[in-house]
Order: sequence, then C-alpha cells, then structure tokens
Amino acid sequence: MWPDVQQSFAATLLRPQQPCPDGINAGSSRFEVYRNNVMVGLRRALEDAFPVVRTLVGDDFFAAMAQAFIRAHPPISPVLLRYGTDFDAFIRSFEPAESVPYLADVARLEQVWLAAYHAADRAPLTIHALADVPEAALDTLQLRPHPSLQMFYADHPAVSIWQAHQGPGPVNLQGLPDGPEHAMIVRPDLDVAVIQLQSAAFKLAASMFAGVPLGNALEAVDVGALDPSTVLFDLFAAGAVAGLDYDDNATGDTPS
Repeated sequence: MWPDVQQSFAATLLRPQQPCPDGINAGSSRFEVYRNNVMVGLRRALEDAFPVVRTLVGDDFFAAMAQAFIRAHPPISPVLLRYGTDFDAFIRSFEPAESVPYLADVARLEQVWLAAYHAADRAPLTIHALADVPEAALDTLQLRPHPSLQMFYADHPAVSIWQAHQGPGPVNLQGLPDGPEHAMIVRPDLDVAVIQLQSAAFKLAASMFAGVPLGNALEAVDVGALDPSTVLFDLFAAGAVAGLDYDDNATGDTPS
C-alpha cells in the first residue's frame, strides 16, 4: 500500500487542482506549502541552468514557461543538476515562445555548457603528441575527444547571443550575425570554453571526433581554403583532444 501512496503523492505535487491524496497525515494547507516548495525548487533549478534564456524573455515569462515545463516533464532523477535536459525541445513546442526563434538554440547551448562543466576530468594532449605519429600514418589518424567536449550547431546565432551575455556590462544584441553558427564547448581545466568555428572546421573536427580517420574526413568535407593543420593545432590548443589512434602498419603508398 505504501508505494501506492508515494506514487499518488508524487503525482499530485505537480497538479495544483488536485487535493492532498488519501493516506497523507497532513492538513491541506501544509500539503500546499510543500507543493509550492517543490515547484519553487524546480523552477530555481531551471533558472540556475538557463540564465541567458531567463534574461532574454524576462522573469515573468520564464517563470510561466518553467511552470508549464515542470508540469509536463516532472523530474525522473533526484539529482537536480540533470533536470532540464529536454528544456530546449519543450521551448520549440511552446507557442508563446514562437516570437523568439533563437530561444531553443540558446537553451541547448546552455545545456551542453552544463554537460561540459560536469564532465569527467582528464588531462588533454598537446600538439607535441603528433610528433609520435609516423608521417605515413597521418591519413589514418583518429582523435579521441576530451570527456567534456561538446560539438554545437544552431540554425540561429545562439553562440553570439550567449557570448553577448557573458560580460559584466550591458548586453547589446545589435549587429549580431545572421544564420547558423558552429562551436565546440570544452573544459580541459577549470573553465568551460565556448569556441566558435567556421563551418568547414566544425565539420572536419566533428567528423574526426566521431572516429573518422583524417584522410577520409578530408575527402568528405569541402575544406576549401581551410588549412587542416591549423584546425588540428586549434583543437589541441583548446584541450579538446584526449587521445590519438592511428594505423602503425600504414605505408602511405598509393594503391595502383
């Protein structure tokens, strides 16, 4: 019987129209206080996780949106740090937010920032690790990503919008670029870095971090005037590379 009471209690917490469930030895007023505390706690967890989204829409709008999200998506884990991982998908379907088309992308950027922040620690490799790779094996080179690495793409200038909110001064969203943006998010040390990338650099990096060897990645990506060695240098400099794999038996010979 007790598990049934627990389930009823949990289900009722996020439904303000329902009375205190049977089997709970508390007055309705005490239950309402507890229910309100639960809603406030979950809303504050979202406020902490999505500060830029909150700033963009204002406190009142964010509170209403958060309340709708909480009732539709109750937490499934006791760890509040994990709450809101699907907030961006909810925002895309939240009709009152349709007038802010970039809002869901900004929310997703804040989600991956948190994922990078809480990722496992690991010392990244430096560019000097490439010295151990035989020249004949360079085409087979594969990059193992740092545990914190997140590759981010958005149809809107979400990265520029997010970065505009990181300084201490007033936010100025005038003159922001239009169109999609690409970035990698990584925390090799204490701080999370959000690094914008050109489209070709992003595609090359994402392909290699997905396990595609350098030679195949270069064939698949139209790098144009992009220098692949510069991309590799930037990835190592950002602390995004945790390991290397390559074929020791590669000869570099071109098949006849």
